[in-house]
Amino acid sequence: MTVATTTPPPQTKDKDHLAHRPYEDVLALLLGTALVALGVTFYSEAVLITGSTAGAALLLHHATGYGFGVIFFVINLPFYGLAYKRMGWAFTLKTFIAVGLVSVFSRLTPMWVDFVSLEPLYAAIVGGGLMGVGLLMLFRHRAGLGGVNILALYLQEHHGWRAGYVQLGIDAVILACAFFTLPFDKVLLSLVGAAVLNLIIAMNHRPGRYIAAR
Repeated sequence: MTVATTTPPPQTKDKDHLAHRPYEDVLALLLGTALVALGVTFYSEAVLITGSTAGAALLLHHATGYGFGVIFFVINLPFYGLAYKRMGWAFTLKTFIAVGLVSVFSRLTPMWVDFVSLEPLYAAIVGGGLMGVGLLMLFRHRAGLGGVNILALYLQEHHGWRAGYVQLGIDAVILACAFFTLPFDKVLLSLVGAAVLNLIIAMNHRPGRYIAAR
């Protein structure tokens, strides 16, 4: 006679144990977006830009004087439909919340932090690092910020375009446009910051290095 058991298999128990709890997701969204907004404040103060939709928003902010938060929120609106198709509703909702929080925090942070002096090279490195760490927190809790990421994944899936090349190309266009808006040295420093940001993501967001259930 076989006795039925309700004990889940070890793999299921491990997955349940590793899954992020709702309060962990909330903390990650709050802290991650606060770090990104602080990095954006560094870049706004030092007149630098970065890649993806944040870079496009910063570029428009420097060119027009409109607030970064409003521009960033509006730029991302067309991408949520693609996010839902490609990544599902949970990712889309978290990303919408994250974008909204960055928009709000980027407006509030200058009221909380006042720069008497800010060396541009320091702003590029530390600001890029702050944004990299903030994005890393969001990625690990299945959220994002960039509509460019979503567009690149969509074009890869439906048209066979390599996502990495698409994103690189869009970022290159943003930086090329910056040469017509920002001083040459500011664009070069922006490249340094972008390298720092991407290095943080590359070193810390590898498949298998960080294990957590979705």
